[in-house]
Parts: sequence; structure tokens; C-alpha cells
Amino acid sequence: MPEFLYNNKLYYNPVEFAMDRIGGTWKMPILWRLKDKVMRYGELKKDIPHITHKMLTSQLRELEKEGFISREVYPVVPPKVEYSITKRGQRAILIVDTIRNYGLDLMKEFGVEYSKIAKHKKEK
Repeated sequence: MPEFLYNNKLYYNPVEFAMDRIGGTWKMPILWRLKDKVMRYGELKKDIPHITHKMLTSQLRELEKEGFISREVYPVVPPKVEYSITKRGQRAILIVDTIRNYGLDLMKEFGVEYSKIAKHKKEK
């Protein structure tokens, strides 16, 4: 496939383009949490403890801008904002699930056990 431009960025293939939309450390975990339910900002922050407020805010804005999630603001005091997944985001979940399962398989192949990861986190 020939290279192409999108938003003044040069892409060499559609995989690179897709990963630029949903890749990185936090976008897939955010989408994963929104796949089955609507969540507020504080719920997402609590459910993804290692993400900073700045990063969560920026990732939510990017996912909303690209049409993977929607943001609904309720005119109440204190402000209430809810995030939900869109049809585009649901389509991405199919890919996230495949990557997640591949990652779990690779962890087994490389001898990485989830319990060791959880134990390591507790020791820190």
C-alpha cells in the first residue's frame, strides 16, 4: 500500500494508522473498561490507578475527538460527566480483545505469570 497523509502526518500502512488511533499505554485499557458500561471520570481513574490525571484527561479527549467514546455532561452542581463507548469504539474492542489474548499467550510462552506481576506490584 502506498504511503498516505492524515492530519499532516505520514503513514506507511493501515496498521500504523490504526495503532496511532488506539495504541499506546492507556487508550486500550480505557476502551476496555467502557466496553460494557458507562463510567464517570473518577471511576475510570480509580479503575486505572497508575494513570495520571493529566494523561487520563488527554487520552479521553483524544478518544472522544476520534469518535471512539462519547462524553456527556449533565448541567448539575457538582458537574457530572459520563463516558461511554461508541460504535467505532465497539469495533476497536474486537481488536483489543485479540491483542489482549495474544499478549496472554505470549506471557505464557515467555514464562510470565500474572501472579508474579501482582506480587511485584505489592512489593514496590
